[in-house]
Amino acid sequence: MKLPDLKDLENAGVIEYRGQADVVEQAATAARLRFLAVDLARVDSKRTLLAAFADGLKLPEHFGDNWDALADCLEDGDWLGKSGVAIRIAHSAAYRKAHPHDWETAEEILAEAAEFWRERHLPFWVLVA
Repeated sequence: MKLPDLKDLENAGVIEYRGQADVVEQAATAARLRFLAVDLARVDSKRTLLAAFADGLKLPEHFGDNWDALADCLEDGDWLGKSGVAIRIAHSAAYRKAHPHDWETAEEILAEAAEFWRERHLPFWVLVA
């Protein structure tokens, strides 16, 4: 699959993309987006999933380790920055298969954040590998 144009606000959201992290990072830099990477290789529970998000997304220390706190942090303008974000989530397949309900919740939160920022004219990309 070809990497979408990360400058394209209307198509920003959660998508499947199996390309390399450096390609996403270069495209994010070219689009003037903040690039963040989340690695799910060692994630095996909701607790470790939220910890991986907190670490990879550089969430504030007050992050509450629950779904509501994740949603709140993702809609915080101080966290996002002024130009938008591109997030690459790596090694998601095993977690998605083992914990489909939790993954569905996480994906819904990410999609809602993308919509929230689209309404404010800022791209919020999540590229899931």
